[in-house]
Amino acid sequence: MNNRNKLFTIVCISLAAVAGGAGIALFTGKTVRSATAPIVENQKKMEIALLTAGKTASGALESRLAGLESEVKAIKTQLVAMSGPPPEDMNKVYDIPIADSYILGPKSAPVTITVFQDYQCPFCASFYPAALEGQKAFPDQVRIVIKHYPLPFHDKARLAAKAAMAAGEQDKFYEMSDLILASTETLSSDKFEELAKKAGLNVAQFQTDLKNKDADYEKRIAADIALAGKVDVMGTPTFFLNGKKSASRTGDAWKTEIEEILKK
Repeated sequence: MNNRNKLFTIVCISLAAVAGGAGIALFTGKTVRSATAPIVENQKKMEIALLTAGKTASGALESRLAGLESEVKAIKTQLVAMSGPPPEDMNKVYDIPIADSYILGPKSAPVTITVFQDYQCPFCASFYPAALEGQKAFPDQVRIVIKHYPLPFHDKARLAAKAAMAAGEQDKFYEMSDLILASTETLSSDKFEELAKKAGLNVAQFQTDLKNKDADYEKRIAADIALAGKVDVMGTPTFFLNGKKSASRTGDAWKTEIEEILKK
């Protein structure tokens, strides 16, 4: 190597030392091998790994927080369910318009028994006759109004309500209601026709009304269900006496309640 090449090599080594800090670049002709490249590459890899780990940890934390929020909501729901609904205010007076409902008794009677019922409900079948007994004890002063509240798990309840309304077209609503409530366990399309005959209806007209007025009956049922929501009906049967919920379930209890109202 001549003096000129030696000088070139020394200059290159010096420049590499300055630029690379701790590294030394070795030149052999036009080939350069750097000792700093692996160090820088490893640093980059470590930085990427740390950032990735941070993001993963952050995602896991967010997921855990979401899980905790769901657990808290579930616990709150359980606590509400365990505490049960608030006690009912039996003195609260609800506005319950008669609207399109059929009336049993004088239209101007001072006492009104309103019942939200499901014709397939065994409790309605058991307790409605007691309310009817109360009305019969004061025929000139008490009227009964039935509102429809068919429960979704009773597959014949809605059709039963329509059958009662179709009978109402021939002024036999309450006669048909009594017969349906006495047959809650055997309701069917054929059974409604049988009951229509028993109620003294024109069966052909009954069937025609049941078919052609279905949309109207659906609207009336929907209106009763909406009203039930406004007056805090929770199940069937729910009785009201002049707008107040009543716990009476026997004929004697109804008579006592009615007498107290009439005295006032």
